[in-house]
Parts: sequence; C-alpha cells; structure tokens
Amino acid sequence: MQDILLVVDMQNDFVNGSLGTQEARSIVSKVVEKMRKFEGPVLFTKDTHQKDYLETQEGRLLPVEHCIRGTEGWEIVGEVAGAREGQVIEKDTFGARDLPDVLMEMNEENPVRSITLVGLCTDICVISNAMLIKAYLPEVEIIVDASCCAGVTPESHKIALDAMKVCQVSVTGENEEA
Repeated sequence: MQDILLVVDMQNDFVNGSLGTQEARSIVSKVVEKMRKFEGPVLFTKDTHQKDYLETQEGRLLPVEHCIRGTEGWEIVGEVAGAREGQVIEKDTFGARDLPDVLMEMNEENPVRSITLVGLCTDICVISNAMLIKAYLPEVEIIVDASCCAGVTPESHKIALDAMKVCQVSVTGENEEA
C-alpha cells in the first residue's frame, strides 16, 4: 500500500506574483517540510494558461493574468521545486483532468491507501482536485492538510475545508494554520 502527496499549484504567481497572498507565502516552508518528511511519491499540479487567458471564461471571470506557460510566475516556487522530485501534471482547469488517470495507474501498480493534498488555493484548486480524486477513487482516503494550504481569503479557506469535510475528505492540521 502506498500513500501519495499531491502538491497543488505551488507556483510563483500564487505565492509572490499576480495572485500572491501573505497566507500563501506563510505556507511555503510548511509545504517544503511536509514534502521532505513524506514517505511516498509526490505529485505536483501546475496551473497552466496560454497568452489568450483573458479571452477564456476563467480569464473573463478572474481578469488577472497568471501562470502563463513559460513565465516566471508559471514556475513552481523554488524551495518547493527543490524539496523533492515528482511528476508534474499541468492543468488548464481548476481540477487536473489527467490526474485521475495518473492516480488510477499508480493504484493498479501498488494500491493507494491515501492521497494527501497541500497547496493553493484551498477554495478553488485544492477542493476541485479533492472532489475529482474522490469521484475516481472513492475508497481511497483523501486528506487535506489545512496547515499546508491557503485560500483566496482566510474565510474562503475555512469554508472550503468545511465543504470538504461534508464530502468525506479528512482535514488535518487545522490547529496549526498560519
């Protein structure tokens, strides 16, 4: 049995760039520590947009260019990228469409006991990927470490954690939040 760590969108634009927040900056060292101590494979999602981002539905509803392929903002934060090797899954939607196939293949090779999610943003991409995984691997324990996540706002972070609990996602680390 294996446990998997999924590091969601720990990219420069979400930490220090166009959509960066103090809460996002405050979890970087916690995510790095979690990655270094984690016994099992690490996967990364990488929000990936093109130069026409502002013309997409997401771009019209969130008109802030971010994570444009090839830019510094698109890259995973240096400390996080340097902490561990792992497969990177690019995504152009909140939920990584290729993620279920990767996880189901890993599960066939060596059954998955749990998948722990950390990263950004709790209320958009973390929750989207947790629900996506739950749909494809309903018997695998899905865990979100709240101390290694940050939302768009502290309030929306908390709302997303509560919503995931209702959907049978285990939430840990709430007393350790930044």
